[in-house]
Amino acid sequence: MRVSSVMHVKILGRLALQGRQLWGQLVSMRTALVLLFLLAIAAIPGATFPQRALNPAKVTRYYNDHPTLAPILDRLWGFDVFASPWFAAIYLLLFISLTGCLISRIRVHLLPLILGPPKVPAQLSKLPLYAVLDTSAQTPEATASSVLAALRRLHWRRIRQRIHGEAEGAAEITLSAERGQLRELGNLVFHFALVVVLIGVAVGSLWGWKGGALIVEGGQFCNAVQSYDQFSPGRLVKDEGITPFCVSLRKFHASYLPNGQPVNYSAQLRYTDGAAAGQREPRHPYTLEVNHPLRMDGAGMFLINHGYAPVLRYTDRYGTVFESPTPFLPRDSALRSEGVVVLPDANQDPATRKRTRNSEVAFEGLYVPTAGSIPPFVRSLYPARGNEGITLLAYRGNTGLDSGVPRSVYSLDQSRVSSGDLKLLGSKFLRPGQSWKLDDGSQVEFVGSKQWMSVEVSHDPGRLTALTGAVAMVLGLLVSLFTRRRRLFVRLRPTTGGTRVELAGLTRADSEAFAAEFDRIEGAIRNAVSAEPTDNKE
Repeated sequence: MRVSSVMHVKILGRLALQGRQLWGQLVSMRTALVLLFLLAIAAIPGATFPQRALNPAKVTRYYNDHPTLAPILDRLWGFDVFASPWFAAIYLLLFISLTGCLISRIRVHLLPLILGPPKVPAQLSKLPLYAVLDTSAQTPEATASSVLAALRRLHWRRIRQRIHGEAEGAAEITLSAERGQLRELGNLVFHFALVVVLIGVAVGSLWGWKGGALIVEGGQFCNAVQSYDQFSPGRLVKDEGITPFCVSLRKFHASYLPNGQPVNYSAQLRYTDGAAAGQREPRHPYTLEVNHPLRMDGAGMFLINHGYAPVLRYTDRYGTVFESPTPFLPRDSALRSEGVVVLPDANQDPATRKRTRNSEVAFEGLYVPTAGSIPPFVRSLYPARGNEGITLLAYRGNTGLDSGVPRSVYSLDQSRVSSGDLKLLGSKFLRPGQSWKLDDGSQVEFVGSKQWMSVEVSHDPGRLTALTGAVAMVLGLLVSLFTRRRRLFVRLRPTTGGTRVELAGLTRADSEAFAAEFDRIEGAIRNAVSAEPTDNKE
């Protein structure tokens, strides 16, 4: 039993030693730099591949363009990089490493601040900068007062004076001073601010939320989870805890240069926030622009994108009219847009109100805001509306909308076309006001178009924390880069004819600049004590 206990103690001692060694490695500055580098590398896929939380439509498009690679990337969290477990692991390790490193460095930094400058070395002549001055009539005490006054005029404030015994009837006095402690303080502020930034980002990811929505001119958006095209809540966010508000888009304005480059996007809004949201029409006006978000009760609405929503008026064979704007997705800088209009309730018998699945209607469209004068009208000449038109492909049959299988609202299921469930009826290019009569007597008319905007709505409680940390990081880095840390040592010894002053300096960086400063210090002290330099200057 005693042998077993001894073995257990040895095993626990080895585990404790290994644990201390691992902890020491984790909280070292080298490990923190490696983890910071790994975090930067881990963020590269998030900037390379489309992210589901930011733009799910681009993720869907990537799946269509890369059907083999996309599933592999998805299993590796390639489309949700910043929510992946491997990114969170690096993030957490970096946070622990920086915190442990800061604790040890703060202790090392505070001790010299409390105790003051270090003692004067025994042999000053071995330091890089050294000079000797001899006075003729002053005692060490009087000389020390003159030296102190000269150093204070040169803004050396932290000066430590020590008196050592008696030598030849007078005490030996040493003075030590240090400047540039702000360099280490700036370094600590930089790393502490980095921890603050990490805390701010973590708070935002846990208690923050963001979502994307598309609003057509004349439409209204109320802040509810069901209203978003995509919604990414923090891990500790509940659906009922999001900010209540409603926004209506009255008019969208876009201006472009002659070469098609956008100059300005602005949206004329009306909004209502707080308890009244959803109970009455939005009434507060606001102009939403890029980099000028609308902020309401801690939430911000940002203008992200813009496009067109063609308006089709379809009259089925029973005379029922269907009309609504349908957002199309831009495909190039001239806003050539593609989309689908699906009418699953078309061609219902008014007497029975029953839907025949094989009589459903869908239109696949290519919209151009500025079409050319001669066909084919497959490209836009300018992003603003000048000679708009739309090319429609009409289908009739089973669209599969009620199959329960998720699908994109911006594209048609081509497998149903190839299988014969959807029959292509033909194609037609229409300008505003023109119509197309189909084979069953139904008719589709291109009424015109409306503009739409896509917005990102977000609530980030850690935003100010992260911003404060980022500003402190920059300030700390500037202080650390432009502050020189240097030390000055003075020894005053009584001699037969007066007092000998030994002066030495030490710096960790920029020795040439400190050499010039050391010469100024020597000259000021020589003038203060009225001494002549000896041949011992190095």
